Amino acid sequence: MFLSVFDLYKIGIGPSSSHTMGPMSAAARFLDELKSDAWPRPSGAVVTRLGVSLHGSLAFTGVGHATDRAVILGLAGERPDTVDPDAMQAILDRVRATGRVEPPGHSGYAFDADADLVLDKVEAMPGHANGLAFYGYDDDGRLLLRRGYYSVGGGFIVGEDEIAETTVYGARAEDDHVPYPFASAAEMLHMADKSGLSIAEMKRANELARAPDSHLDARLDAVWEAMEGCIERGMKATGELPGGLKVRRRAAVLAEKLTERAKSNRFNPMAANDWLTVYAMAVNEENAAGGRVVTAPTNGAAGTVPAVIKFMTQFHEGATKEDVRTFLLTSAAIGGLIKHNASISGAEVGCQGEVGSAAAMAAAGLAAVMGGTPQQIENAAEIALEHHLGMTCDPVAGLVQVPCIERNGIAAVKAVTAASLAINGDGEHVVPLDNCIETMRQTGADMDVRYKETSLAGLAVNLPAC
Repeated sequence: MFLSVFDLYKIGIGPSSSHTMGPMSAAARFLDELKSDAWPRPSGAVVTRLGVSLHGSLAFTGVGHATDRAVILGLAGERPDTVDPDAMQAILDRVRATGRVEPPGHSGYAFDADADLVLDKVEAMPGHANGLAFYGYDDDGRLLLRRGYYSVGGGFIVGEDEIAETTVYGARAEDDHVPYPFASAAEMLHMADKSGLSIAEMKRANELARAPDSHLDARLDAVWEAMEGCIERGMKATGELPGGLKVRRRAAVLAEKLTERAKSNRFNPMAANDWLTVYAMAVNEENAAGGRVVTAPTNGAAGTVPAVIKFMTQFHEGATKEDVRTFLLTSAAIGGLIKHNASISGAEVGCQGEVGSAAAMAAAGLAAVMGGTPQQIENAAEIALEHHLGMTCDPVAGLVQVPCIERNGIAAVKAVTAASLAINGDGEHVVPLDNCIETMRQTGADMDVRYKETSLAGLAVNLPAC
């Protein structure tokens, strides 16, 4: 089983990988299909108008997660990794004012954002909780082309015709031809023992086998640069987050307080935890504002891994750029196992699949940098994930703000604690990571759909003002 580090760590925009980045990418893919000759069309027929329907979780929390905005931007030709966050509102205003989308390379299409974008809360698509469909019509209103897609978490998109080729939770089932094709933690540990390589070294070998000219280190450095940039922006920005909850940005204020407190030279035993929380909240406040973020492995959990890396560079003596690469490679190996065998999607398994996965990835990465053996690294990931089991996804008002922002800070603290526990042990533990991942999958399957990113239960309905 092979899932690239750059599949898990994708540079994009907030507030949601599955509800924003995925649908935007699906729109771009639909535009590509419109231009292709792969679909049969009646003689002389031309697509002149577009339509979209959102289903399942995308319909219930689509507005709060900016799915509507993402689809419009995608149909206008924008993509998550290249769109300018500062230019998005002008693009949206232009589409609404003209009733048209004008993607580059296309002649343009009629699109009424109010009438042609439907949030269907009645009919779900069968393959996944996050379904959406695109429609192309001619001047007479005839449907010429329909394509359905599923946004399966972390910005991944799967077509309706591809869903049978995937596992239940969206990982492609294919022969990947890499030197260390571990599909479970047990296989990973066996291969590490047999080869004498670390988890990061095996992951690096797999990456280079699939893309030998990928400039791997430069791409890893770019991921960390984007993460760190997000932290820095988040620690400077102030004001209220969009969406109507009137949630105030706190990272900048907290960072200023911590900086002033440090000037007193008084010992603060909570300093490391305080900064961990601030770093994570800075990222997730940027995410909530629709800024540039990196999926880690999702947008809703985007703050945990960057916070722990930043913590490592600040508090781990002698941390280097190579340590950051080791962290990213190791954490991606763990994230790939979770996605392959369970899920990283809140709409499938609740927030245990998002923040829980992020904590496991961060704990593993930190344990690796601290000199942990493969067994200790696997133990760190298991400890972090185990203590997120059962966590629901119940965003208030459908926004990726409450409880998501603070939750990333708490997960970062858990990740560091898990890594410390594992490093101070010998790698022996009762619950293997594979069993913990399977428990998360089963728990997610048993979880009521109201607690899986629909905002129909939990905190989302127990705040009177909401």
